[in-house]
Amino acid sequence: MKIDNNIKVVISDLDGTLLNQDHKISEYTKTVFRELYNQNYLIIVATGRHHLDALPIVETLGFPVYLVTSNGARIHSPKKELLFSIDIDSESIKSILSLKIDSEITTVLFKENVWQTNKHNEKLNSFQTKLNYLPELVDFNTIEDFSAIKIFFTHERHSKLMELRDQILVDHSDLFSHAFSLPLCLEFMDKSVDKSVAIAKILEIEKLEFHETISFGDGYNDEKMLESTAKGLLMGNAPDSLKNKLSHLEVINTNHEDGVANYIASKLLSKISTE
Repeated sequence: MKIDNNIKVVISDLDGTLLNQDHKISEYTKTVFRELYNQNYLIIVATGRHHLDALPIVETLGFPVYLVTSNGARIHSPKKELLFSIDIDSESIKSILSLKIDSEITTVLFKENVWQTNKHNEKLNSFQTKLNYLPELVDFNTIEDFSAIKIFFTHERHSKLMELRDQILVDHSDLFSHAFSLPLCLEFMDKSVDKSVAIAKILEIEKLEFHETISFGDGYNDEKMLESTAKGLLMGNAPDSLKNKLSHLEVINTNHEDGVANYIASKLLSKISTE
C-alpha cells in the first residue's frame, strides 16, 4: 500500500538513519534515492553534523540535495550555496563553560572550519569516514572567542549528561535550544535553531508545504521534524524513550537494515530499478 500521493519531499537524518553501522550510505540506499531524484522528489538531508563533515557524505548520493546541518544552524542549497546561518554568541557559551562541568565529559565547540575540544575522543573521530572537519585540542580557559555554531557534550553515561543538561538549563533555558542527537551526545544551539525551522525555510523557497513531506529520524533532535511532516517515520534503532514519547508514529527497520530505503521502495516509489 502506497502512502499519500501528494508527497513531494523526502527528508532524512544521517546518523542512525540514512547511514549504516559503518557511517556510510549503502549502495542499495544510494540506488533508491537516485530513483527518488529521477522521479522529481525534492530531497533534504537534515543532520546534526557540521556541513564540512556532511557534504562528502551526501555527495556520494550522486545528485544535488538541500543540506540542513548542525541541527538547523546552517542550510546549504543543492548548489552548495550557504542560504542560512546562525551562531551562538561568545558570552552565552562562556557562561556555560564557566559552570563546574565534570572533567570526564568531552566538550566540543563547532567552529566554522574546526571543532575545538578539551580532550581527544576516538569515538567522535570514528564518525568521520573522511576526515574533512578537523579536531583541535584546546584549553578552554585560554580561549577568548567562544562563538560557535553549536556546543555539545558527550559521555558514556546518559545519566551524567542528563545531570549536565539540568544544570545548564537552570539559568540558560531562554538562551538555547537543546537535544540529545544520540543518547550519549547532548547538544546546545541558538534558541531559534531546529531542523523543522530550517526545513520550513526550504519549503518556503520551493513553494511547498509540510503536508507534502515525509521524514525519517532516530534521535531527539529529529522530534519536531518528525512531528511537522505529513508522515514521520522512526527508525527501529531509535531509543525506546523516544519511541514511547512518539508512540503514534510508525517504527520501521533499523539503519543497519536499510530501513529508510526499504520503506521508500515499498511505499513511495512508483517504480524502482536496483540493477
